[in-house]
Amino acid sequence: MLAKLLLLLIVVPLVELVVLLWIADRTTWQFTLALVVLTGVIGALLARWQGWHTFQRIQRQMQSGQLPADALLDALMILVAGLLLMTPGVLTDLLGFSLLTPICRYFYKRWIIARLKVRFRVRTTDGGADDKASSDDRVIDSYVVRRDDHDESQSGSVE
Repeated sequence: MLAKLLLLLIVVPLVELVVLLWIADRTTWQFTLALVVLTGVIGALLARWQGWHTFQRIQRQMQSGQLPADALLDALMILVAGLLLMTPGVLTDLLGFSLLTPICRYFYKRWIIARLKVRFRVRTTDGGADDKASSDDRVIDSYVVRRDDHDESQSGSVE
């Protein structure tokens, strides 16, 4: 994991630098600088706008008693998009703008969820010493009855 992170922190900036120098060589350094600044400003404004709408969606879902899991994942991707768009570079800008596009976000979410399903498994145990995982993936709904509430209802019926 550390090797992948180190590779990411070294290779991505180098590739971005090569791409920016290539664009500056084909055009002018002023155009390249304007491109970096413009994508940063536009990206920040779009991320702010979409972030506000996603925040409102989260609020509405929570007020109606729904779990806003999908909206929270959208919010996280919009945050990452904003960070990517504020860093200078063409490739990070392309990834950032794709994260701000709802249709692309949909496919990213499906990919993330599929990866999480592979990494995380819910296992049930019978409480035994060997603690073996059950092959049964059913969800069992239950509720808790407090002992003192149960005792009061019985004593009330006896009187």
